[in-house]
Amino acid sequence: MGKVHSSIDDRLREFIERQAVFFVATAPLAGGHVNVSPKGLADTFVVVDDRTVAYLDLTASGAETIAHVREPGNGRITIMFCSFDRTPNVVRLHGTGRVVSRYDDGFAAWAARFPDNPAARAVIVVDVERVSDSCGYALPLMTLDDERDLLSPNMQRRGPEGIADYRRAKNRTSIDGLPAFDDDGPAA
Repeated sequence: MGKVHSSIDDRLREFIERQAVFFVATAPLAGGHVNVSPKGLADTFVVVDDRTVAYLDLTASGAETIAHVREPGNGRITIMFCSFDRTPNVVRLHGTGRVVSRYDDGFAAWAARFPDNPAARAVIVVDVERVSDSCGYALPLMTLDDERDLLSPNMQRRGPEGIADYRRAKNRTSIDGLPAFDDDGPAA
């Protein structure tokens, strides 16, 4: 049923790029809370090559992934894609992530891979070490009605300073107290 692949081949790439939602899992090194975040919005995920993927990280009510990926000696991340159409499949990408913050020199180049979004706070780049898929036979059949059009307009209404204020209030530390996103300027 399950299979480990040597890399992200064309078949897996097509599957990944068709999915409307994916899930990101991270955890701190020493105890603490495991975090699983659903991600969506069209064109916010890209397969860069057969061992590298990236996604546009949008401002949200937390910054667990950023905190865990930035934690010294950590960086562990798993991304999961599930098929909810007639062909069952689950693909997991295990690897090491890095955060390219909106204040980092490389942000503009990475962000250019995605549609402009006022909520963008970083790009998470993952060096993929393990690629696997499994059956997904128990997953339900579901259809996508539409994408929610709430996050981007919410951030547009806040404006640049309002977004920065929101990040300062909600994204400085993880739920376990790890440093996360600092919106006071370039990352240290």
